[in-house]
Amino acid sequence: MSDGPGNPFTNPVIGRWRYRSFLPEPADVPFGNLEFGDGVLRFTPGPMQSISGRIGGPGWNLNLQGSMTYGNPFTLRFEGKGLVSGELWIYDYEAYLTRPWPNGVGQIPAITGSVIRTIPHSDGNGGTAPAGYVAPFTAIWIDANYDAP
Repeated sequence: MSDGPGNPFTNPVIGRWRYRSFLPEPADVPFGNLEFGDGVLRFTPGPMQSISGRIGGPGWNLNLQGSMTYGNPFTLRFEGKGLVSGELWIYDYEAYLTRPWPNGVGQIPAITGSVIRTIPHSDGNGGTAPAGYVAPFTAIWIDANYDAP
């Protein structure tokens, strides 16, 4: 396991992150009505510059494969793919490991980015969730225990 984010000798994203994505709604909508996705993002150890793991929440789980580019900030690109209720879901993610503020107080490591629905799937209401839909997301560090539920 990793020593957690920020250790220069390990992959700084290995572990569990609280994932939340939001509907890109510019209108005055109550914050609670903006949920697009909610779950846990898990990155597991692997070869340098590659990332893998799982992302999921109630009723959905996707396997992750992708890459990480070291820099300032670190850039992550990965694909989430899996069967949800017997139907193939594929999403692509691009994100950045948010740099800490030099004099920040109580900071928690974060990943920020966007997700795109790569292929359409049913929307659960008899319709179709179209390919190409993009939503912003954030993931907040939980811990280095990537095997925990």
